[in-house]
Amino acid sequence: MGAVDVWAQITTPRMAARPWMETLLRWTGRPAGATPSPAETLAAMDEAGVDLALLSAWHGPEGSLISNEEVAAQIETAPSRFRGLASVDLEQPMEAVREIRRWVDGKRFVGVRVVPWLWNLPPNDRRYYPIYAACVDLGVPFCTQIGHTGPLRRSETGRPIPYLEDVLLDFPELAIVGGHVGFPWLDELTTLAVKFPNFYVDTSAYALHRLPPAFTAWMKGVGRGRVMFGTNWPMLSPKQCLAGLDGLALAEDQREAFLSGAARRVFKL
Repeated sequence: MGAVDVWAQITTPRMAARPWMETLLRWTGRPAGATPSPAETLAAMDEAGVDLALLSAWHGPEGSLISNEEVAAQIETAPSRFRGLASVDLEQPMEAVREIRRWVDGKRFVGVRVVPWLWNLPPNDRRYYPIYAACVDLGVPFCTQIGHTGPLRRSETGRPIPYLEDVLLDFPELAIVGGHVGFPWLDELTTLAVKFPNFYVDTSAYALHRLPPAFTAWMKGVGRGRVMFGTNWPMLSPKQCLAGLDGLALAEDQREAFLSGAARRVFKL
């Protein structure tokens, strides 16, 4: 059984054109305005042995950057290989709930993702709370970003304590997946993993050989079974990310949980 990539997106031209993408494009060497097709995404997955990718919709204060409708169309190009993560407008909480109920069926769309830095609103802001309740009702995870922000936006919204800790305390039934590792607040990551069994982390935006040593130690210890593989495609390819897998020296059960087991369990794939 191949890997599951829990953070990918097939970017649209309007997302690629956002000014805050500049630093990501510079770091990764991607040309400005480049957007992958579903076929290119599948080819990159096949090259690295990735069976399934969770494609994220994106919505921010400026409107839809990748709409739920666009993600649904992407899924239709390869329904056995793609699943979706819906996104919503935080400024319209009830419409956000309706949108989640409209799209998230646990089969094609298997969760919700909101990126806090895009809104400049930490995840304990009241506008998120109807979304958390909808996720609990549907039995799907809420996915977000933790740690510093690569794009030209403030990083504070990605700090795990107190922002994400408040949510985990208020919604003990909610599974939360924090993307992008959580650096530089790795001690806070450890604290949340000890306190909350429904808190998970993915390695998106990192090639595995570049993971902070403290994070690697965490995923073998307290974080055992809580870490999922992710890429942040198209910023990084699955092949780039997985090249350092052997260097992590994971035990066989840890390797299986990291590559697919935890994701299949949490997202009910």
